[in-house]
Order: sequence, then structure tokens, then C-alpha cells
Amino acid sequence: MAKRPANETDVNGQPFQKVPASGKKREAVVEDEMGEFEDAWEDDLESDEEVVDANDEKDEDGMDVDEVLPAIEESDEVPQAPRVFIPGRHTLEKDEILEPDESVYIMLHKMGVAWPCLSFDVLRDNLGDERQRLPATVYVVAGTQADVAKNNEVVVYKMSSLHRTQKDGNDSDSDNDDDDNDDDLDEDAVIESRSIPHVGGVNRVRAQPLPSSSPYPPVSQPYHVATWAETGKVHIWDVRPLIESLDVPGYIPDKSRSHAPVFTINSHGRAEGFAMDWASSSPSSLRLLTGDVHSKIYLTTSTPSGFNALSQPFTSHTSSIEDIQWSPSEPTVFGSCSADCSIQIWDVRTKGRKSVAGIVAAHESDVNVISWNKSNTPDPSPVASFTWHKAPITSIEWHPTEDSIFAASGADDQVTLWDLAVEQDDDETGMDDTPSGEETVPPQLLFVHQGQRDVKEIHWHPQIPGAVISTALDGFNVFKTISV
Repeated sequence: MAKRPANETDVNGQPFQKVPASGKKREAVVEDEMGEFEDAWEDDLESDEEVVDANDEKDEDGMDVDEVLPAIEESDEVPQAPRVFIPGRHTLEKDEILEPDESVYIMLHKMGVAWPCLSFDVLRDNLGDERQRLPATVYVVAGTQADVAKNNEVVVYKMSSLHRTQKDGNDSDSDNDDDDNDDDLDEDAVIESRSIPHVGGVNRVRAQPLPSSSPYPPVSQPYHVATWAETGKVHIWDVRPLIESLDVPGYIPDKSRSHAPVFTINSHGRAEGFAMDWASSSPSSLRLLTGDVHSKIYLTTSTPSGFNALSQPFTSHTSSIEDIQWSPSEPTVFGSCSADCSIQIWDVRTKGRKSVAGIVAAHESDVNVISWNKSNTPDPSPVASFTWHKAPITSIEWHPTEDSIFAASGADDQVTLWDLAVEQDDDETGMDDTPSGEETVPPQLLFVHQGQRDVKEIHWHPQIPGAVISTALDGFNVFKTISV
């Protein structure tokens, strides 16, 4: 609230009217002889009959007579505090909308795009690791779901001017130690893009992993991105020229290099798919796994002369492959999940292309954390299970540096952040004030981000700790909370 100087306000909280410079000064009072009980100022007092409307009377010098305004009475009514909306416990009325509590966000930006993107991936950059300073800049690659097949694109986005969320100056959580005042500006982000024509909608897009220790590839070297098309083909692209055109004014990418696939995988025939993952290996030896709706998984490897798609598939699932993930510690091991409600563990060295282990998964809207043990438990059970999302979970990803933290998104328009290291205190046991019949909030649930429609995929930014990017029907959200 802006402050007003004390010398410009009367006792009733009203500003004094300023007297024009031409106004006549008040004449000094001359003391006349008076009796013992006479009042020296009685002639200056006006009776009620002598008070006239200021709009109808002026003094002898033509000066307007100031109108005395009545004091404004301050209301003792306390303004109603905004309600915290908890999914599953509260419902939105017909004319109600959700508004974010900006005090719990360090950064929050919403960006619309021309066509919805079902999938995206974060591109590494040369701006440094462990970045804390704002405003931030991020690069992502996404694939569109356009109205007709020929309108689809693979798009490289550069999102810059991602400023800190502006908070009330009295907020104790605000950063007062920043020397740069621009850090606190809540300005609109800038989004720039370069695109590649893509036949058919993009079901999934994944960027070649780059180790944090390796430098960003120069423009002369490729930066590969793979796309799963609804046509049943998997295309591998080189997006490095598109990134260069976003960073260097006047740079025009060679369309013969950027607008044609480096390689196309035709192993799946006409069966489309969603599952895809690159192995975290050296850029000279890349491996890509792709899984389709007909339960088949294929491996594609790189050679000095290009890419090579292996013809024999991995077959143990009985329904659509929904996701694939290489092991971060075992270079030949990967896991897959399927619509057959199972999780399979594979080793590419195994003959026959069969899984080495399997786990039956739980309900699709439950969050289950499974610790795999090589001691071959007959019926393994999850080490933790949380029932929170009210619709199928669409994406889940572990924090890149915090082992106990992960994020999940669901078709219920929620993005949730969890920390398995959080446990309920003994003193809090039995003290839950949740009304009977209503769902209890798990103590491991750190944050619930809402406001998007039909969230499809989420990713942590590997170079900006705590930053989360999500894509939905209505565009992208980039945010960082006070919780992580």
C-alpha cells in the first residue's frame, strides 16, 4: 500500500484541500475592549443559519470556499480469505475458476501454442548447470497434434524472460537479498520457435541425452531428436541448426539438413506407438528403444555410417507398450510398462528377446513406487503406494538430483510433487483433522499444481534445480515452487 505524507492528511483520514495562491490571508484579530464576560471571538462564530452551500457562495476575492467532506468510516468487516482448493475434497461451482496462489511459486509462466503438444523433451543448453538466477531461459522440442496430418510439425521452442513471480513486499518469503531488481519483475515470458514439417501427429518425442560434463555440440555436429508418428514410423531428426537459428540473428539453417529425417525406422509397420527412450551413452554410440501398440519393442543402434534398426523385436507383453526406460546404472537393462498391467525388466544380451522378470502393476490412477530386488520375490509388492489422482496418470519422472523426489501428472488436470523421504511424525499420528469421509492428504505430497486442461507430460529441467515443465491441451506451464 502506498504511503501518504502525514502533513497532507487530516485527523479523519481525508486529504486537506490546497488553498489557491491568490487566496487572501486571514487578517489578524484586533482585541477590542470588552466586559468581564465577553468573548473576543464571538463575532467570528457563525450560527447554523449563517452556513451556506460552498457551491453558491464565494468570498470577496472570488476564492472558492472549501467544502468540508464527512469522514469515511472504516469497515470492521474482515475481507474473506481465499479458499484453498483440494482435489477430491472440494468441487468447483458453475461460475468458479481456479486462481494460483503466487506466494508459493518462485516462478510461474503459462504459454499458449498454435497446436497442442502431446509430448515434449527438454534440450540441454550452454547456459550452465545448477542455475538459480532468474530470469531463466529454457529450450524444449515438441511435436504437435494438428487438425489434419499435413499441418503437424516438430517444433523447437526457446522460452526466455522467465522472471521471478512478483510477491507482496510484506511477504516474508520474498527475496530481499537480490541485488538485481529485475529478478522480482513478473513480466510476460518470450517464446520463439523454429519448426520442421512432420507428416502425421507426434505421439512421443525424445531428445538424444547429453552428459552434463560434455559441451553443447557445435552447429557442425548433430543433436538428434526422435519422434513417434501416428503413421507408425519413427523419425530421427537433427535439430542443432534450429537451435542455432534461435540464438544467432541472421543464421539461416540448411533445410536439406534440418527438414529431412536423418533416419526412419519402419520396423513397426503401420502400428503406431508411444514408448520411446534413448540410452545414456556416448554420442558416437547411440541406442534407441521404441514400443508399439501391438506389444512389440525394437532396438535401433548407431554406427559410424548411420543408424541400424534391428529386425528381431522384444516380445513378452500382451498389449500396448506404454513406456520404456533404460536403466541409469546397467547399460544393457531396460524396463517397460504395458496396458496389460505389467512391468517387464529386460536385458538386451538375453537370447530370444524375452524379459528376465515381470511385475503386475496396480490401478492406473495409483502412484506406486516399486523397489526391484534381484533376490526373486515370488510376489513383489511396492514399497510405497499413494492413492491421490482421480484419473489415469499420464506421466511420471524422478527428480534429476534428489533421489526421493518425483513428479506425476494425471488426466485429472493435476501435476503433483512427492518426496518419499517425508514421514509423518509420531506426534501427528491420530491428530488428522480431516473431516470424516474425506480423503486424507498424504504427508509425502509436497505440492499440487493445477490450472491446465488435460495434462499429458511433465519433465524436470536438468540444469535448473526444481524447475518443472508441463504440456497440456492449452499449452505449456513452466514453474518452480517453494517446496522443491
